[in-house]
Amino acid sequence: MAPQPVVTGLSPKEGPPGTRVIIRGEFLGTRSQDLIGLNICGSDCLLSAEWKSPNKIIARTGPAKGKGDIIVTTLSGGVGTSTVQFRAYHETIGPLKESAVWIEESPSQNFAWGRRTLAQSGLTQEDPLGLSIEGNEQKIPEDLRDLFPEACGDLSQEHFSPAWFLLENHLATSFEDLKAGLSYLKRKVESQKEGQLSFLKSNAGSVIDQLDTLMNIRDKLQEDAKLHGNETLNILETSIENSISESQKIFTDVLVRKEKADSTRSVLFALSRHKFLFCLPNAVDRRAKAGEYDIVVNDYSRAKNLFGKTEIPIFRKVLEEVDHRILSIRKQLHDKVVKMPQSVEQQKKLIKALTSLELQQSGTPIGDKLRNIDPAWDAIEARAKYLEGTFRQTFDQHANKDSGAQEKVKSRDPTQAPSRVNFCEELCDIAASQLPDLWRLGQLYFTGELRGPHDPKPGDFKRMILNAIEKFCVYLRLAILIAADQRSLRQSSGLAWPIGSASATHQFLPWIPQCLRYTRIAYATLISLDLPSEALDIIQKLIDEVRLFCFSIIFKRATDRCKKLGSQETWELGVEEYPGATLLPAALEALLTETLDEVQSVCMQRETREGNLLEPQSDGQREVTQRLQEFLSTFSGVIEELAFHSHDEETPTHNVSQLLGFPNAQQPDSVVGSGGGAAVTWEQRMLCCLANYAYCNKSFFPRLGDIFVRYGYPLPTLAIETARYTVNQLFTNLLEEYVEHKGDPLVGTIEPSMYLGRFQWDHEMEIGQLRPYAHECCDNLVGVYSEIYSVSPALLRPILESIVQTISEELARLMSCVQRFSFTGAIQAHVDIRLLRDSLEGYVNETAKNYFMEALEAINPPLSGEQKRKADEILERVKRNMRLQLLCFSVKDP
Repeated sequence: MAPQPVVTGLSPKEGPPGTRVIIRGEFLGTRSQDLIGLNICGSDCLLSAEWKSPNKIIARTGPAKGKGDIIVTTLSGGVGTSTVQFRAYHETIGPLKESAVWIEESPSQNFAWGRRTLAQSGLTQEDPLGLSIEGNEQKIPEDLRDLFPEACGDLSQEHFSPAWFLLENHLATSFEDLKAGLSYLKRKVESQKEGQLSFLKSNAGSVIDQLDTLMNIRDKLQEDAKLHGNETLNILETSIENSISESQKIFTDVLVRKEKADSTRSVLFALSRHKFLFCLPNAVDRRAKAGEYDIVVNDYSRAKNLFGKTEIPIFRKVLEEVDHRILSIRKQLHDKVVKMPQSVEQQKKLIKALTSLELQQSGTPIGDKLRNIDPAWDAIEARAKYLEGTFRQTFDQHANKDSGAQEKVKSRDPTQAPSRVNFCEELCDIAASQLPDLWRLGQLYFTGELRGPHDPKPGDFKRMILNAIEKFCVYLRLAILIAADQRSLRQSSGLAWPIGSASATHQFLPWIPQCLRYTRIAYATLISLDLPSEALDIIQKLIDEVRLFCFSIIFKRATDRCKKLGSQETWELGVEEYPGATLLPAALEALLTETLDEVQSVCMQRETREGNLLEPQSDGQREVTQRLQEFLSTFSGVIEELAFHSHDEETPTHNVSQLLGFPNAQQPDSVVGSGGGAAVTWEQRMLCCLANYAYCNKSFFPRLGDIFVRYGYPLPTLAIETARYTVNQLFTNLLEEYVEHKGDPLVGTIEPSMYLGRFQWDHEMEIGQLRPYAHECCDNLVGVYSEIYSVSPALLRPILESIVQTISEELARLMSCVQRFSFTGAIQAHVDIRLLRDSLEGYVNETAKNYFMEALEAINPPLSGEQKRKADEILERVKRNMRLQLLCFSVKDP
């Protein structure tokens, strides 16, 4: 690639557009086609450029002004640089300055007699010395205009300076060459002088013909004089005078018409010059109809500046007409400013135009006819009223629609959103779109962009914003918070949503989270506006109320589902930490976890600028406690219902005396387990329910508290303790029911079995083993033990202690009723009572011990030493014989 072009010389260095300049430098292109660009002072001059050599280009400057570089662009070297600058200026041509035209500077072609042709020439002029200036690249460093301020180097100018010409074109030419050029110039001048003489010689015939013609004219004049005499000139003079007189008349007439034409022309010129003013009345009306109020303001301001102080009547009359048109436009603008709906930008445009027109007419009689106090504030009030009206219109529309659709609730598609939900969505969209517009309009007003001549009203605007937000929240409360105190809302707002049926309310409840989402979206939009905290707190309070209501609804639905857990009970014993408990608590835990997950995702997880519902002593914490209490209480009721529920064909079994001819206990072939084919007896259900109660009280309910803590809730101690208390009460009631069911028949068989066969304690009898009633009592207790142990060993102690206490009380009563014991009868009674007491020692409480002691003390007369030894021997022998039967009672922690 060739080096970049470099411009190092320029002549001349200044001039007006069209100046012919000679550009010198290096690498200016290898041929004319290589030159692809030429800029002088930023003006493209390629069209006039004439490439001469790699060191020279001739061109004419373009319509540029000021100093600038000369940039040459070539295909081979690209965009070049410049070390010199050209100063372009524009000449002002006045009425006294002669206008110049371009003259082609082509070398003249002389005829033989020296006249030049008008043939078209190129841009270059032949050197008058006949010398070549190629390669003459050396330039004088000074500006030639500074050296010769009153001269120039152009041969065609009057102030031509040979020194300028030689310095500009032949600075490097040798002296010998200059002398040769001078000789060439002299020969050229001499040849032009000789050309005139040769012209006459070659055209002698034509010259003689012209002389003959002149002689003929002279002869004709002499003949006319002989015919007409010497009066010919007088006649001519008279004719000329008549012509002068007629011409004077014509001139006068033309002059009058010229004056009229000049007057007309002056009027037309005035109309043309001031047509802006004369066309302004119709122009402002046309622009106003097109909505181009900024042009109206500019035109009116221009007219006031130009003609506001004029004394010309026609101008004043037109200006008054314009003032009346502007007054009408101001009225139209004010009506449009307060007309809704419209965008903030449109209102902003109208307010600015109205304010500008009002300021321009202020202080004038026409301006006093219409005074707009503050158009920006009027626009704010109009937008606020329109917002409140839109809220009310939307509320009435959906409330009436919901009222008319009450009869069709049963046939409503559950996937179709109720009117309340549609109202919430539409209301939130209105708030999210129009409240920001109202706030932005107010900000434009208070920042001064739309402020008029009056002081702003920040307090009124703040109340306006607060009132709009309060109305927004009131409407949402009426639609969403159906469980709130609607009476106070109705009294404060004068509004009420139509009371729907229970079915309609039930259909709306699942949509409350969606309403919360709509409200949160609108809240997020308002947060981004940087509203005052007082305004945002109003919406935050509403959102917190809706969140809490949503929490309550979700937990109520969970409570309703909890009521149906009884139908899912399979009586499968699957709790390892507490044998006998079924999978029902696990189902409750799964339901609670699912509910907490839903609550967390829907309402409890705080978003931007939302309150903490679980603050200590807050409504949220009380609501959580209340809902959890209801939830756990419902679960306790489910267990109670399962415990006392029995099939119609099932009757509870009772322990009856075998000695009286009835079976001891009808044990079912099935057992409580994971199999679904075996039936579950009433006693087994009672035991499973007792185990579930005990399990809930011991560990399950506290674990539910840990679940709440894991989800970020404070530990619901009050709810859990209340539930445990309820469970304990139900456990006690159920335990008494079971003990009564098992203990009463057992105790009722003791006395009949004791006196079976007319047995009397005061008769002598054969001793050495237990009496049948004691044996049967042990058998019945073993049966109860087996039934409890097979379901929940942990229930053995509370159940057996109660039954054993009842037995001991019955024995004490029966012994105290005997008046006198025989010798052997006392031993037998002593053995029977001690065996029952010793074998049931692990389930004997203090009350039972006292009853057993009372029964032994009731033996009369008391046993002697011999009787006691005999009783001890019999007791040891009976215990050995019944060791397998009594072994179960010896297990302390089954």
